[in-house]
Amino acid sequence: MNKYEYQFAPDSFELVGDKVDISKDVVAPVVPFWLDVWRRFRKNKGAVIGITVIVLIILMSIFMPILSSYKFDAIDSASANIKPNAQHWFGTDNFGRDLWVRTWTGTRVSLIVSFAAVVIDIVVGMTYGMISGYFGGMVDTIMQRIQEILNSIPTLVILTLLMTVLEPSLFTIIFALMFTEWIGMSRITRAQVLKIKEDEFVLASRTAGASEVFYIFKELRTNIYSQLIVMAMMTIPNAIFYEAYLSFVGLGLTVPNASLGVLINDGFNYFLSYPYMVAIPVVVLALLMLSFNLFGDGLRDALDPTMKEM
Repeated sequence: MNKYEYQFAPDSFELVGDKVDISKDVVAPVVPFWLDVWRRFRKNKGAVIGITVIVLIILMSIFMPILSSYKFDAIDSASANIKPNAQHWFGTDNFGRDLWVRTWTGTRVSLIVSFAAVVIDIVVGMTYGMISGYFGGMVDTIMQRIQEILNSIPTLVILTLLMTVLEPSLFTIIFALMFTEWIGMSRITRAQVLKIKEDEFVLASRTAGASEVFYIFKELRTNIYSQLIVMAMMTIPNAIFYEAYLSFVGLGLTVPNASLGVLINDGFNYFLSYPYMVAIPVVVLALLMLSFNLFGDGLRDALDPTMKEM
């Protein structure tokens, strides 16, 4: 027998229909979009760790100042410059203020600023981008030129100039962020509107007699929200950085108020003698920014899995 010849036994082959009913199609169960997103998201360990750290920090910033017997602005000269111990977990500063309470109070302020920046992003940026992309023509040209003028000036320069004119406060920081934070969101929104505004479903909506307002804020918004969510998540670490930077250089909140930037600024003056004063808020700030970046990346991959393959 030739070594390349094979002999088959009577039972070497069998009909598929003997074990599987080939007359019926096997249809995969319908999975809701958000359930599919959640399944992809939880497979990303970095994103899961990021959202876990974010939730823990938010809870700590809410409840720790409430549960503690110390006040963030209470001065106690007799307890000045105490290193971390069982009574003062993060130690005290040069005025005897408990750094555990001040750290979580400052984290709360930084989070408020960041979430306010997200609201500004969504309300101003999304509206501006939708109107510019939908109407096009002269309207789009004028709106884009205005945006380019604002974007040509570095963000930190605008923030610094505004903070030198206005009185330092939490509202002033949020107001300063209104001038530039929405530009990135506006660009993404406009690009998506230009991409889908001529699709069939949009034409069908207009043919059915839908109003311009309904067309812009209903039909288009529901088809670009995944990109908007990701962009909003990326805005948070930027806003936290800007707040910390302004407070660090003395243009943000002032003592006895607390924010992560204020704490870093205060601790920097005593870095050689009491390094824990600056190390603790720096670690919290780094954890916040890293966690939001991990969460944003994971959310982007979960909402649009094709991005991961590019």
